[in-house]
Amino acid sequence: QVRLVESGGGLVQPGGSLRLSCVADAFIGSYAMSWYRQPPGGERDFVAHITTTGTTTNYADSVKGRFTISRDNTKNTIFLQMNDLSPEDTAVYFCNARGECASDNYWGQGTQVTVST
Repeated sequence: QVRLVESGGGLVQPGGSLRLSCVADAFIGSYAMSWYRQPPGGERDFVAHITTTGTTTNYADSVKGRFTISRDNTKNTIFLQMNDLSPEDTAVYFCNARGECASDNYWGQGTQVTVST
């Protein structure tokens, strides 16, 4: 069992930046990590993914060039740097840890990001 806690969300104006963090209570070196988001009234969608060692990342088309996912396995933490935010980025952002077994799939409680004037 891995407990994930996201932080760093908040209210930001369009064009602004936020950095989200996700801290695990266990070593995450064997887990692929991802960020997802769920807009108001919408479904939970993929945002970004990073492999166990951080050598490979991939992103949803809607955030490419603006968002950067990274990880620090020594601190059991992953990050999502979000730049040039727009109102369409408003959502609850969730951290996900996925191991090799299907049962090794963990979610955080989410952090709210609101982009508005």
